[in-house]
Amino acid sequence: MTVTTIFNLVALLITLAAAFGYVNHRWLRLPHTIGLVVIALAVSFVVLLVDNVFPKSGLEETVRRTLIDIDFADTLMKGFLSFLLFAGALHVDLDALISRRWTISVLATGGIVISTIIIASLMFYVFSILGFNISFSYCLVFGALISPTDPVAVMGILKDIKVPGTLKAKIAGESLFNDGVGIVLYAVMVTLATRHASDVDIHLSDVAKLLITETFGGVALGLVAGFLAYRAMRTINEHNLEVLITLALVMATYTLATGLHLSGPLAVVVAGLFIGNHGKRFAMGLETREHIDKFWSLIDEVLNSLLFLAIGFEVIAITFTESIISAVVLAVPVVLLARWISVALSITLLGLSREFIKGAIPVLTWGGLRGGISVALALSLPESNAKSTILAITYGIVIFSIVVQGLTFKKVVRAWIR
Repeated sequence: MTVTTIFNLVALLITLAAAFGYVNHRWLRLPHTIGLVVIALAVSFVVLLVDNVFPKSGLEETVRRTLIDIDFADTLMKGFLSFLLFAGALHVDLDALISRRWTISVLATGGIVISTIIIASLMFYVFSILGFNISFSYCLVFGALISPTDPVAVMGILKDIKVPGTLKAKIAGESLFNDGVGIVLYAVMVTLATRHASDVDIHLSDVAKLLITETFGGVALGLVAGFLAYRAMRTINEHNLEVLITLALVMATYTLATGLHLSGPLAVVVAGLFIGNHGKRFAMGLETREHIDKFWSLIDEVLNSLLFLAIGFEVIAITFTESIISAVVLAVPVVLLARWISVALSITLLGLSREFIKGAIPVLTWGGLRGGISVALALSLPESNAKSTILAITYGIVIFSIVVQGLTFKKVVRAWIR
């Protein structure tokens, strides 16, 4: 794409985000991100209806080409994600995370693995019943990409809903870390699926090496990068330059992690936690803290708006059939069941040595929103017979999660937390 085309696309998205945001704030009064998705979905269905009534209008094809130009997967994974994760981690209390480290660790690792296996096993039978020829290895890929809760969606909802501090820290911490772990697990499952399809031998040691390298390497890189930025900021007192240092930290860390085949999301989250806690306490003056908070809050709001707007419009680029719709209807309870089992097992195990708020299991289950990361991972799948089906089902689950779970989460919290 030319620079002019990119500018035109960004201008269009920003204008639509502002217009839809105004409509939502003035009349719908839904949470901002959910409102954008709902309005974008409504506009998308109008486009599809107009194109169906007036097939020569070419409206659907025009919108579809625009969405292809945007390239949702690359835009999110290589563009938005690093900034959104850093912005989210920057405002998280590290002490609260550390005090709940075992809960977050178990949910973000064992919980993801359990959920992936359950979803893969159940969806294998669902696909068989509905006549889809999808191998178990690709069912594992689907389980890996849909199991992680989306930190962007979760953090967006937590802004508007009052949740007890102890539970909020668990929800936020899990979403930040299981995102990075989930992406690593997804990469492993894709590798296994493609090698299996090519009849290439798979060694458990290779899988373990990939998991350990990406996960621990990403964390280590985040610590080193965060420390270097912290040391630089500690020697100066110039808020504009310090904001620029945080911006460089995000971009350089994510780029370096990608080049070294480490987990970029985990690296950025760790760097954000380091700067947002240790950096704010010991390397920043009051004026710098205020500028950094305002700058990253604005970045978070703008990119969130563009992301959820794109999610709403993405329905035009996805093909739905009766069989796929049936699969979505069956997949939603499967994913929720897997989430409930993984949370219940984790909490029950940890409950042997510590206490949890009554209602933690249903709240954590229903608050585990899926978002744009799952869609981006599905879009980035290698070409195969399973890709279009997995993408459509993933999108259906994400829309249900954002709209239905997002809008009812407050009621679930009120019903279970006394």
